[in-house]
Amino acid sequence: MAPQPLWLRCEKKEFECRSALTPTTAKKLIDAGFVVTVERDPQRIFDDEEFEKVGCTLVDNNSWPTAPVTAPIIGLKELPVSTEPIKHTHIQFAHCYKNQAGWSDILARFDAGGGTLYDLEFLTDATGRRVAAFGFHAGFAGAAAGALALAEQRNGKDLQALEPFQNEIAMVAAVKEKLTKSGGGRSVRALVIGALGRCGRGAVDLFRKIGLDEDNIVKWDMDETAKGGPFREILDVDIFVNCIYLAHKIPHFLTRSIIDEAGSSRRLSVIVDVSCDTTNPNNPIPLYSINTTFDKPTVPVPVVEGNPPLNVISIDHLPTLLPREASEQFSADLLPSLLQLPQRSTARVWTDAEALFKNKLVEAREDLKQRS
Repeated sequence: MAPQPLWLRCEKKEFECRSALTPTTAKKLIDAGFVVTVERDPQRIFDDEEFEKVGCTLVDNNSWPTAPVTAPIIGLKELPVSTEPIKHTHIQFAHCYKNQAGWSDILARFDAGGGTLYDLEFLTDATGRRVAAFGFHAGFAGAAAGALALAEQRNGKDLQALEPFQNEIAMVAAVKEKLTKSGGGRSVRALVIGALGRCGRGAVDLFRKIGLDEDNIVKWDMDETAKGGPFREILDVDIFVNCIYLAHKIPHFLTRSIIDEAGSSRRLSVIVDVSCDTTNPNNPIPLYSINTTFDKPTVPVPVVEGNPPLNVISIDHLPTLLPREASEQFSADLLPSLLQLPQRSTARVWTDAEALFKNKLVEAREDLKQRS
């Protein structure tokens, strides 16, 4: 049997430092008989030489369009917007299966080129649980960004550009220092919705490590939100971190009207929407309409003049604030499924993902037909 090829593409999303493969997982794939090709990428947290040392073949940045069509292309974030047909098999987060903005146009590219999409968000095990996710580090980093934004807001400023931290220890130390200088962190009160999931557990862990009192870390999950929003209780914390996985339409968690009604008594200062369903028509936090970025981390929510400010963080790749740790964890979790790529015509994780892709392709064709 011919060796299984796998092509790691560069990331074109600005500030994205993570990698779907790491030198550690690449070596394990090579040891299993894979041929791993890696595009050079100066923004990736792992140096090109780290991949070369374990036996990967290095190629030019963004050269995947010329790769053999038999080589699956693996990456993390979405490809740049284009109408160019896609002929390859891509393994990535495409953000197009929940009717996000431009979803049918993305799928149309695969339809036109005969390519296949295996969306990383929808690779699941036999129980329906995702085989690999950045959830924990997304929550951890999101909570850190929220605490930093609160510290700046206490000083009458907006949070400035964020840069990746070398490791978790450095991140925790930096956040604790900022909060302390802004007036102390133990009195900060934070609410995490989705606290029992991977993402929520990460947010809770960060709040504990920066020194918040346990009673000031409010943990909500499905039981607490079952009554349906909006929830005025959210207005009584300093930081609200949304970590839910949005599978269907739910009542809004917050609305402009209850924020306005609270007036100057509102305590809520920072919302971190880790879930980032910004363009999803069912977004339960309809207070903002753009994704924020590492160079401009917050967007203000319009409030009545004289009321305290309220900012939203809606960065959709928060784990890149801890790029090395997040990549190692994600790639290690993904590895068992990647090892099944040579059997992807029969391996359940891949056949299920392909069936979902084909179903979504039918929906995209119908959407495009209605739009034409």
